[in-house]
Amino acid sequence: MTSNKMKQVLIAVLAASISHAQAESSTNTKVGQGEGQLDVIAWPGYIERGESDKNYDWVTGFEKETGCKVNVKTAGTSDEMVSLMNKGGYDLVTASGDASLRLVAGKKVQPINTALVPSWATVDSRLQNAPWHTVGGKHYGVPYQWGPNVLMYNTTTFKTAPTSWGTVFEPQNLPDGKPNKGRIQAYDGPIYIADAALYLMKKDPSLGIKDPYELNEKQYAAVLKLLRQQKTLTHRYWHDVTVQMTDFKKEGVVASGAWPYQVNALKTEKQPIASVIPTEGATGWADTTMLATKAKHPNCAYKWLEHSLAPATQVGVAEWFGSNPVVPTACKTKAPGGSDFCGDNGFSRYAEIKFWRTPQAKCSLKEGCVPYSRWTSDYIAIMGGR
Repeated sequence: MTSNKMKQVLIAVLAASISHAQAESSTNTKVGQGEGQLDVIAWPGYIERGESDKNYDWVTGFEKETGCKVNVKTAGTSDEMVSLMNKGGYDLVTASGDASLRLVAGKKVQPINTALVPSWATVDSRLQNAPWHTVGGKHYGVPYQWGPNVLMYNTTTFKTAPTSWGTVFEPQNLPDGKPNKGRIQAYDGPIYIADAALYLMKKDPSLGIKDPYELNEKQYAAVLKLLRQQKTLTHRYWHDVTVQMTDFKKEGVVASGAWPYQVNALKTEKQPIASVIPTEGATGWADTTMLATKAKHPNCAYKWLEHSLAPATQVGVAEWFGSNPVVPTACKTKAPGGSDFCGDNGFSRYAEIKFWRTPQAKCSLKEGCVPYSRWTSDYIAIMGGR
């Protein structure tokens, strides 16, 4: 089965599983007066009101214009976002591809009426019908930002950029002559299994891995073996960006997978930090702002969905977080810091990124694939030393 056919099958299955939810939840037909409040789950750095840097504020103006006070709950992993959405009480969530379809299938989010988001037409055509938010011909969210998971490193230790993810997966001496043991980190999330699979795609072609999110039992066993080896090298499994940045500054950590957000923040603090996409490529995230099925403030939510696509918002988020805008024309808009954010953040490298998505048992492999439930339990066991 081809990748496209596999996606079509996945979409059809998910569409069937949520048909009942579609019948029960009606999509908004107009945007009325705001309810005065908006509760959002977001990645750190995604919704800023100028508290960290007054030049990066896309909340204050929105609140003044709409009367909708924005309350933000940050989450460090997709699993945390799904858990928060399951508990309820939130209107919107900036979900990555490894969470979005779970939220759709779990009936936690509702279809978006794109006619009520005038700027929908400006969204990158590559993202408008992306399979991680489009199910049964319905859009379960509005694209927000996208980008790669980069290899962040200390430039004092690495005079030249490391070229392989082996730096954090294989025991080795680093350029300063010291072992990498205790000086590298790994991500605290089961989706990180895909990073190890991506590395093995090139290191061991005999495994036949074609897609890091579609692993048969043999491939999966090899990936887990690599991750157990990595466990002996790790200083910490990170999910809190602030803790990771402190570890690079004070705890002797010199290399780790990271988001561009940490890289930018540490550079701002004049730390010896840089990042690279190694020769094996990179996993990445394409995030979608999704509307909760039981949102208490749908009018404020729709007002935010439109605001999220405004060039000023897109540019501010992209430069601040180190991501790429979902509105291509935003690349021509001057950023607060004056950077070439689309060039710096890899806007032209979209095709090279293996975007996060939830592993499914039904996949393009005739023997089937290891599902995400196994990824979760096995990765927890690895982090625990088992």
